[in-house]
Amino acid sequence: MNPNLQKLQAYPFERLSALKKHILPPSDLNHISLSIGEPKHPAPSFVKDVLANSIDEIEKYPTTRGTLELRTTICNWLIKRFDLAPDSVTPDKSVLPVCGTREALFSFTQSAINTGGCAGLPVVVMPNPFYQIYEGAALLAGAEPFYVKCDSETNFTPDLTKVPPEIWERCQLLQLCSPGNPTGAVMSLEAMEQAIYLADKYNFTIASDECYSEVYLDEQNPPIGLLQACRDIGRHDYARCVVFHSLSKRSNLPGLRSGFVAGDATLIADFLKFRTYHGSSMSLPVQKASIAAWNDEDHTVENRELYRQKFTAVTQVLNGYLDFPEPNASFYLWAKTPIDDIEFARELYASKNITLLPGQFLSRPSKNYNPGQNRIRMALVAETTECIEAALRIKDFISSFKDKRDA
Repeated sequence: MNPNLQKLQAYPFERLSALKKHILPPSDLNHISLSIGEPKHPAPSFVKDVLANSIDEIEKYPTTRGTLELRTTICNWLIKRFDLAPDSVTPDKSVLPVCGTREALFSFTQSAINTGGCAGLPVVVMPNPFYQIYEGAALLAGAEPFYVKCDSETNFTPDLTKVPPEIWERCQLLQLCSPGNPTGAVMSLEAMEQAIYLADKYNFTIASDECYSEVYLDEQNPPIGLLQACRDIGRHDYARCVVFHSLSKRSNLPGLRSGFVAGDATLIADFLKFRTYHGSSMSLPVQKASIAAWNDEDHTVENRELYRQKFTAVTQVLNGYLDFPEPNASFYLWAKTPIDDIEFARELYASKNITLLPGQFLSRPSKNYNPGQNRIRMALVAETTECIEAALRIKDFISSFKDKRDA
């Protein structure tokens, strides 16, 4: 077996299960899960109808490249959403459907890393805290992860000026995530342009995970994307840049396993070659359902309004009890805890039957500092009434904790 498998840490939800294993929560309180970022809003009915009506096409082998109609639809969505030049994104060269961006983020790293391409181990630079696939993909590709802290000092986005030149010299892939998981922070246009400048200077690829780009709270201020930053500096070939988008969060379709990667045509061509052997083609019914979802924006506007209502209600309850950055996008609250985050999560489950993720499960220590310590990730994915109930229980838990401490 690949010896790098031994370098993988337990996945956050495995650690969470172990944390809860011997705890019996109060039986008079229904369990509320704020731990998993799985959308609970209803999937669009018209997408389900298309999926059902095209089920007979499950009898056919799909191509790795996907249908021209799907690739054209994706291109049209990208051009409209990020105001790109029409001829800069084409269905033949610029986009590739993927079976959910989780597998695509992982497999792209495998295809992008060249273990013989530099002196010493190649490096994948990534935010800290982070989506755990970034680290696992880097380790299994034979690369060394380098973590860039994202905390209150950096507005919870990576400050790339803090990365030493010797790390950039070995860097082959910069993994970005905006809006961020778990922080919800959005990178600025200037920060993305700086990333492109560094990629040019040190000759590495940028992979931008933008899966939360359509879950934003200010309807008039959607998050920018990496391709948009390329456009603003006149880089219409998107050299060294690829972005990952998904229908899981945008359209409440996590089980559809549908997304895409887009950008630099050369990188897309090489990734297609990898995927031809990897065997990750999207079934034709899923492709047709995806076309329907990407072609409709009304359901995404309604979806954002539901999240907006939840964030407003929950933050009103928790203000003064938990400290958290003002949410910009995604459906997470990245809250500071009054005690150790692991202890907070354990005691909250034991007394209030609420599950959430300790920040340390989503981050790595660096120089005796862990940006996830004393933070928790709360996924506001349940119904609004359930989220409010969870917030009230958390408020009561913190009040009780403070009373005991002051006694």
